[in-house]
Amino acid sequence: MEAERDVVEVVLGFARTLRSAGVAASPDRVEAMLSAVAALDVLDPTDVYWSGRLTLCAGPDDLDRYDAAFAAWFGGEAPRRTTPAAQKPPTLAASAPVDPGTGSGEDGEDAPDLAAQASGEEVLRHRDVADLTPAEREHLRRLFALLVPATPMRASRRRRAAPHGAVHASRTVRRALRDGGEVTRLLHRRARPRPRRVVLLVDVSGSMAPYADALLRFAHAAVRARPASTEVFTVGTRLTRVTRELRLRDPDRALSASGEAIPDWSGGTRLGEVLKAFLDRWGQRGTARGAVVVVCSDGWERGSADLLGEQMARLRRLAHAVVWVNPHKGRAGYEPLTAGMQAALPAVDAFVAGHSLAAFEELSGVISRA
Repeated sequence: MEAERDVVEVVLGFARTLRSAGVAASPDRVEAMLSAVAALDVLDPTDVYWSGRLTLCAGPDDLDRYDAAFAAWFGGEAPRRTTPAAQKPPTLAASAPVDPGTGSGEDGEDAPDLAAQASGEEVLRHRDVADLTPAEREHLRRLFALLVPATPMRASRRRRAAPHGAVHASRTVRRALRDGGEVTRLLHRRARPRPRRVVLLVDVSGSMAPYADALLRFAHAAVRARPASTEVFTVGTRLTRVTRELRLRDPDRALSASGEAIPDWSGGTRLGEVLKAFLDRWGQRGTARGAVVVVCSDGWERGSADLLGEQMARLRRLAHAVVWVNPHKGRAGYEPLTAGMQAALPAVDAFVAGHSLAAFEELSGVISRA
């Protein structure tokens, strides 16, 4: 009974991952996969792979997303169809195991436990990215590729027909004229929601080096989700706009291009001066107006903390909301005692952690609700 419950939890978690990747994975299809898995060998990765692919995918457009989600959720490459002469039992954790040193023995011994793999992935989601092994970092990169940050919306002046809302007088009158002059139905309209601009300022100084890769991968996911309404800058000793580089589809190519464009990688931190440069050149002219501005930094400031406080207050007057992401906030007992954090916090609407994949998922919710 316990084993059946584990299998159900694994399949439901996999379905949630698929939906995040853009595959519908409706409840009836999930139920079909559970029925298929029950009739097959749940410890055979090939059986699990094909039972999900044949039941959860609605068309050819879902296949690539399914393979990526399968690799991320179960911790290995998706099994491929092979010819009978070259039939080999695939292993789920061959390329990037969640726990280093695990694997299957000879003659099918120690077959991978899918529930254990999923449990290991859940642990990985909450691990501090600064403490991960190279294999775990590689696996986390695949999970970041599936991350789809939610977009904050705002009401626009444009209105559209809707079943509820304000009465659309002109359409109601035209409808009445077609019906012989009698008002038989009130027609309504509502404001059409539009994406609100999101601006990310990512600290790439030396103190943020263990987290810079994860922060830029989150920024890449945000740009990929809403390329027209997302801007990304790096801050350190100078300001660098990397939005164009992060629009590349492949995450590794995007980060490589960004690294080449950033001249002050792992350098010092002058947040006040750089934030002033951003506001003078970009923010005041419209980039920060009405936007959700996300500052990703640990708050270590080599320049004047008073200048940082002044510029944060100025940013708060322009932006719709200001979110500060500090990776150290995820550690037990952390308190924002640095001069930079003390100066910035009065102008911050939300102060969140940014040390793990789970923290970035929470950050996505904070941004969408801003």
